[in-house]
Amino acid sequence: MTSEFPHTPPRKSATFDDYTMAEIRRAAATGIYDIRGGGAKRALPHFDDLLFLGASISRYPLEGYRERCDTNVVLGTRFAKKPIELKIPITIAGMSFGSLSAQAKEALGRGASIAGTSTTTGDGGMTPEERGESKTLVYQYLPSRYGMNPDDLRKADAIEVVVGQGAKPGGGGMLLGQKISDRVAEMRNLPKGIDQRSACRHPDWTGPDDLEIKIHELREITNWEKPIYIKVGGTRPYYDTALAVKAGADVVVMDGMQGGTAATQDVFIEHVGIPTLGCIRPAVRALQELNMHRKVQLIVSGGIRSGADAAKALALGADAVSIGTAAMVALGDNDPALEEEYQKLGTTAGAYDDWHEGLDPAGISTQDPELSKRLDPVKAGRRLANYLKVMTLEAQTVARACGKNHLHNLEPEDLVALTVEAAAMAQVPIAGTDWIPGQKL
Repeated sequence: MTSEFPHTPPRKSATFDDYTMAEIRRAAATGIYDIRGGGAKRALPHFDDLLFLGASISRYPLEGYRERCDTNVVLGTRFAKKPIELKIPITIAGMSFGSLSAQAKEALGRGASIAGTSTTTGDGGMTPEERGESKTLVYQYLPSRYGMNPDDLRKADAIEVVVGQGAKPGGGGMLLGQKISDRVAEMRNLPKGIDQRSACRHPDWTGPDDLEIKIHELREITNWEKPIYIKVGGTRPYYDTALAVKAGADVVVMDGMQGGTAATQDVFIEHVGIPTLGCIRPAVRALQELNMHRKVQLIVSGGIRSGADAAKALALGADAVSIGTAAMVALGDNDPALEEEYQKLGTTAGAYDDWHEGLDPAGISTQDPELSKRLDPVKAGRRLANYLKVMTLEAQTVARACGKNHLHNLEPEDLVALTVEAAAMAQVPIAGTDWIPGQKL
């Protein structure tokens, strides 16, 4: 007998959604937590929640094809004898040989050099291909010390002491055995084919006073020539920036939780750290209160995708930005042209983040020789250079529209926010109002 009342469709829980239910079942069946790469996938306040205020009557815009808008930046002016001079304020973040193929590392060096910027080694040491193709190369000094030696420190143009990453602040990285090839094993002094987990903290210091001693050691090893960066995952940006300056850093790298990683626990990526947008203003405030803003340079990373993102970070007070995931995509990662092969791996282009498994059909996050050789480092380098060029042109376009003749002349006054959260984090007013959440009207 048919009911006279209309049928109410079943309603699923917003808390226990399909993904959450599937993850509970997977955990119950395996007893193993999920490991993946990439960055946070949850929706977070980000640069899309900010808008620029272009010039009109109250501001005077610059003519795009006749008036200059400079993009150069100098990093490491505080103590280093040889600061780094870059043509653009967009750098390539640290991604290791081991997590990436040798061809990918070479391509990053080629693309960065064409664009006039720097690339970074990542954990695991410096490859000859990377050093040979990188005009400006930053050497990462991590807790693991894999591949670290004084000769490579001297070969580098700067040293980045990695205290933490935005995707996993307080946690170490992972490299599964299938990616530890003969060459990777030799560079890292590890047994071939055995899973390794990097340490979550440096073995020879416990705080900023010890870090100051370590920075002095690195300066002595490199004859005080190289800028010393301190990279921290975004959690307590005000205090971490202030302590990095106290320890003697030339540059602070602040990495928000939208930043990627080669592999770590999913719970780290999604539940530890704070959004990149929430990191910048506290870090800038610490520099300003120490009278070190622009004297100690600030690099912001974590989910930077476009020239607009870069320009917004600079307007909030950064000196430069750094890209990692976006650079991999520019090389050819997660390309829909490879959809059939991604489907065979149980995923899809745009969602592939099992970089630690070493099965990347794009030849980027793999050590498989047959897959790696698919990536032509010359062509991939040109793609990256094209992408960096477009990002720079976009940032210049926005800056000119705001009447600025250098990207570093952008300022918080040029921005408004679309949401209360973004306004509070960026400390700029809600669009159409003078209200900044947390500040009195």
